[in-house]
Amino acid sequence: MSESVFFLVFSVAVILIMLIDLGIFRTGPDKDVTFKEAGFWSGVWVILAVLFYVFLKFNGALVHGISDITSLNSVQQEFAKHINLGTGSFEEQLSVFQNNMSLEFITGYLVEYSLSADNVFVFILIFNSFGVQARYYKKILVWGVLGAIVLRLIFIFLGAALLKQFDWIIYVFGAFLVYTGVKILFSQESEEHIEPGNHAVVKTLSKFFNVYKRNVTGRFFVKFRKTGKIFITPIFVVVVVIAFTDILFAVDSIPAIFSISKDPYIVFFSNVFAVMGLRSLFFFLSNLMGLFRFLPIGLGVLLSFVGVKMLAHSFLEKIGFGTLSSLAVIIGILSVSIILSMLFPEKDKTKLE
Repeated sequence: MSESVFFLVFSVAVILIMLIDLGIFRTGPDKDVTFKEAGFWSGVWVILAVLFYVFLKFNGALVHGISDITSLNSVQQEFAKHINLGTGSFEEQLSVFQNNMSLEFITGYLVEYSLSADNVFVFILIFNSFGVQARYYKKILVWGVLGAIVLRLIFIFLGAALLKQFDWIIYVFGAFLVYTGVKILFSQESEEHIEPGNHAVVKTLSKFFNVYKRNVTGRFFVKFRKTGKIFITPIFVVVVVIAFTDILFAVDSIPAIFSISKDPYIVFFSNVFAVMGLRSLFFFLSNLMGLFRFLPIGLGVLLSFVGVKMLAHSFLEKIGFGTLSSLAVIIGILSVSIILSMLFPEKDKTKLE
């Protein structure tokens, strides 16, 4: 199986699962997503990510079409120079390579999924600013996420190409992540506000399309019989805003995962699982807003850590600080921020007034 064939099979499988999640095979009007349904699908996407981790651990050779020691060495030199395959048999060296692949995937997935928490709060802000009715959240998020995946695909393979041609890019990524992480740590009290009419995406779409100005409807397009003109509805505008907002977040998260893996396929797979679970995570976390008050600080520390890891990657590789060590640090950072949030919850301001 070649890389392109595996990529195609993977994409078709993800699309089918997403269609089931969307409820495309169900009939009837759009309904609000319940907390129970959101929790169920959040669990489903996490389980699928774990199963994919197991698949890579025992069958990761299928991703790159590895069939013998020559093809294994070729792929290892291109994507995983930092690991030592040893001098054993082909099966033994392949086991080392696949074990590293699976670890890079699950570590990257954990980073991406954690950073997705920030996306959730911005999406809530977008929906409130555009006056979107709750029953349309699901439809908007599904199509917005699909658009985001396409944009991330372009972004990931472009980043991989840059890293391959210019080794010094990794230091630019690292410095940017450290800056972003520190900025998050020192800007916790600032609140963002979105003006729909002034949003860059809205202005751009208005130049090329007729934008329907009324409240959000259940359709993306509206055609008027008298004039024959086709208008895009606010719900379509929000889909585009969601997709482009996600890619702005990817400016932080994708360089972060390149500190974990140089394999663009592993980077893409971890991104897909994290982003596909973002819709259900939105409905799940939107019901728990304020519960994890220290999580944003934890994410700032996490970004700073992966940035430092990129800047000092040569030294860390020499002392044996590999993917497993990174995974342990990342889990530690997230665990501490969640535990502190539960031990020291934010006081209810309404009771104090």
